[in-house]
Amino acid sequence: MTDDIHSTSQTNMIGKLALRWGLYILLCLFALYYLMPLFVMVTTSLKSLDEIRTGSLVALPRDVTFAAWGTAWSSACTGIQCEGLRPYFWNSVLLAVPAVLISTLIGAINGYVIAKWRFKGANLIFSLMLFGCFIPFQVVLLPMARMLGLMGMAGSITGLIFVHVVYGIGFTTLFFRNYYVTIPTELVKAAKVDGAGFFRILWEIFLPLSLPIIVVTIIWQFTQIWNDFLFGVSFSQAGTQPVTVALNNIVNSTTGVKEYNVDMASAIIAALPTLVVYVVAGKYFIRGLTAGSVKG
Repeated sequence: MTDDIHSTSQTNMIGKLALRWGLYILLCLFALYYLMPLFVMVTTSLKSLDEIRTGSLVALPRDVTFAAWGTAWSSACTGIQCEGLRPYFWNSVLLAVPAVLISTLIGAINGYVIAKWRFKGANLIFSLMLFGCFIPFQVVLLPMARMLGLMGMAGSITGLIFVHVVYGIGFTTLFFRNYYVTIPTELVKAAKVDGAGFFRILWEIFLPLSLPIIVVTIIWQFTQIWNDFLFGVSFSQAGTQPVTVALNNIVNSTTGVKEYNVDMASAIIAALPTLVVYVVAGKYFIRGLTAGSVKG
């Protein structure tokens, strides 16, 4: 009887171990499948054109060269047109950083007001903001272009910042509101009793508790703004275009020999900031998303 129990227990352990290793192998296969395009991009960017034409797509480079990276990054300009990504990369930095900070701050204030300073029509305003999150980009192109023209910001980086701040307010408000409803209202009441006002409660109580959702909002907004192409190509002009528009121009260029290594290097450079952000702060993004999911 004891031997049978021991044999059954051993069989169960072997079954669990086999299942676990099976899951690990399956996950590794999925990871390889999704990482293969990145692998091909990196290896192709390190090859010469001759090796790309004669070699295998998935083979490692025989002679590693960074010439394609230098060509992709170089900023040789003729007039107002530039061949490399460098000036457009910095355009995206000048666009993304202020837009992320402004929309995050406005979202924090909106979420704080809607969650804790109840007023007549608060639910209606919040619903309208949520509705704005689901409006397709294409619907707002003409009205936004008209508005930028009237404000004198058409074709400028400032205009693009304004567009992304306006379009991102609905999302940032949603994030902060859902997070702030989990904070006890008693904190606000106690602060009011002590004489604290609107902004003092926000700066000294709510924002110090908001690090998880601030990280979520910054990652979300930065990714959306950096990767945006439609607003960039619609509301910019030569000299103010973001990196995504410049990448499209490089990849779709039909002059001369098609340089696939330069195309791949350009794509990696354009995607590198968002990739770094997710690698560095990805775990905080998941924590922040789950932090506001208890109630509200």
